[in-house]
Amino acid sequence: MKVMFMGTPEIAACCLERLAARHEIVCVVTRIDKPKGRGGAVSASAVKMRARQLGISVEQPRTLKDGSFAETLGKYRPDVIVVVAYGLILPKYVLDFPHCGCVNLHVSLLPKYRGAAPIQWCIANGETAGGVTTMLMDEGVDTGHILLSAEVGITPQMTGGQLHDIYCEEGAKLLCGTLDDMEAGVVTPRKQEGEASYAPMLTNENTWIQWFAPIKTIINLTRAMDPCPGAYTYLDGKKLRIFSLSPASDTLPAGKTPGSIIPDKSRLLVVCGDGVASVEELQLEGKKRMPAADFLRGYKIINEEFTLKGTRGMRNEE
Repeated sequence: MKVMFMGTPEIAACCLERLAARHEIVCVVTRIDKPKGRGGAVSASAVKMRARQLGISVEQPRTLKDGSFAETLGKYRPDVIVVVAYGLILPKYVLDFPHCGCVNLHVSLLPKYRGAAPIQWCIANGETAGGVTTMLMDEGVDTGHILLSAEVGITPQMTGGQLHDIYCEEGAKLLCGTLDDMEAGVVTPRKQEGEASYAPMLTNENTWIQWFAPIKTIINLTRAMDPCPGAYTYLDGKKLRIFSLSPASDTLPAGKTPGSIIPDKSRLLVVCGDGVASVEELQLEGKKRMPAADFLRGYKIINEEFTLKGTRGMRNEE
C-alpha cells in the first residue's frame, strides 16, 4: 500500500522509521517548524528530521480546514493515511480520501483514556496496565473502530517518560502488524466496547500538586508528569517541579497543614493529606534537576510553618 504518514513528536518518528522499512511511504505530513527553547530558535519536528534522514518528501500545511490540502492528497494519492500524534484534527474530506481509510495509533487501550494525554493520566490514576491501539479514524475524538491492540504492564515506579519509550517500540510494532493485516485482508474492525474515559490536555491547573491529597495520589501524579511537563508547586515564589517522592510516615504531625515542610537535615519532608512524604528529586525554576539532598545543601529552612505554596521560609545560600 501507498502510505501517507502524519505525525509530529518522537513517538511518531519511531513509528515512521519502522514503517518505512516495510512499506512505501509516499510522503510525510507534519506540523510547521516552531520556535523552541529559551533562545527561540526555529526547530523542525522529530518526524520531519527523521523523514529527511530517510529521504521521504515532507509536507507542512498550516491548516487542513480550508480544503487546500486536497491538492496534496491528489498529488500523492495514498491508499491509507497513518496518523500518530499529528496535532491537527483531520476534516471529513481527508478522512474520506484513502480507500483503505485513516489508521490512527492511540497510546491507550481504547475506549479508556481517549484524548490528548493518555500516557500521563493512565499513570496518574494508578493504572497497572495500559497499552496501544490502532483504529480506523472517524469524525469523533478517538471513537473509531479498533483494528488491533496490545497490552503493556505498568509498574509502580514507572514514569511517564519510561512508558512513552515503551509505547514507541510497541506502537511501531502494532502499526506494522496492522498494515500487514490490512494488506492481507485478515483484520476486522470492531466497535469500541466498555466504559470510555477521557485524558485531558495537560495544563497548569491539573499538573499543580494538591498537598491535601493522599501521598499515593501525589506520587502517581509526579511520576506521571516526569519528565515533562513536571508536576509542580511553588517555593519562595518560584515554580518548583517535583519528579519523585516516597512515603516517609503515615502519621500526620500535630499542628501541621498539608504543604508544610518539616525541618530535617538531609531530607525534604512535606505534609500530605494522609501523612508525610519525602521529596526525592526536584527542579527549582532557573535551576537544574537534582536530588533533593543536593538541593538542601544550598538552601536552609528558616520557618517551620513554610508551605510550598508560600513565598517565605527558605533562604538561598548558594
